[in-house]
Amino acid sequence: MRRAGLGEGVPPGKYGNYGYANSGYSACEENERLTESLRSKVTAIKSLSIEIGHEVKHQNKLLAEMDSQFDSITGFLGKTMGKLKILSRGSQTSCCAI
Repeated sequence: MRRAGLGEGVPPGKYGNYGYANSGYSACEENERLTESLRSKVTAIKSLSIEIGHEVKHQNKLLAEMDSQFDSITGFLGKTMGKLKILSRGSQTSCCAI
């Protein structure tokens, strides 16, 4: 199957060499240059995503520690409130007995 318009019947220097005739690059050289550029961008994105993964793990660890601390504080405050209720009931009964 042939593709239409790929340099057939087009004067040289116009679009006959896929637009690279005037640029000094052949299509193969241009592909190599673009491939290398893409490779460096993919490498940069890969390292960035790895760093993001490490940061996410660290943040999850901190959140888990905070959750544990909040649970222990909640228990501590619950016990303290229970003791305050007992104290307040005791002071009401002793105040009325006097």
